Amino acid sequence: MNNDIITALRPTIVMTILFAILLGLVYPLAMTGIGQTLFPSQANGSLVRDRSGRAIGSSVVGQAFVSDRYFRSRPSAAGKGYDGLASSGSNLGPTSRALIERVTIDVSARRAEGISGPLPADLVTASGSGLDPDLSPAAALAQAPRIAAVRGLPVGRVRALVEAATEDSLLGEPHVNLLALNRALDGLGR
Repeated sequence: MNNDIITALRPTIVMTILFAILLGLVYPLAMTGIGQTLFPSQANGSLVRDRSGRAIGSSVVGQAFVSDRYFRSRPSAAGKGYDGLASSGSNLGPTSRALIERVTIDVSARRAEGISGPLPADLVTASGSGLDPDLSPAAALAQAPRIAAVRGLPVGRVRALVEAATEDSLLGEPHVNLLALNRALDGLGR
């Protein structure tokens, strides 16, 4: 009787151990090796480094820019803002009182910065992940007068910088990566 149970369980135990080794060790190591070989930058987080080699951000994960000298990021619903461990949208619907209050506060803040006319939606609404590193060109251009005034630059120069940083997307709308745009802004030396 015991022999029959052991005989019946042996394939199950062997297959469990085999698949644990195959899917728990071999496959992850193979994928890591392929990723590091073919796409080393992406496999390591698409990190952006300064001249000294220090990581200052990622080209695919947003971060909050709060200084008046920089283009502002879109609001983030990820934790306390751009928290990669709490990546998610707010799941608040268009009739949610909390969402309406938050957007109203963001609209007031953008108006206080001097943005007039219709506000691009991405200046006052969070992305689905809460970690979007990009803005629409319209949202970046709306901030150009503030940036120009703070940095003592001609508005046309700041707008040209935004246009140069605008990337077309194969499947989506044109976008501007804020980290790249703000680094280019710092490159102007003002």
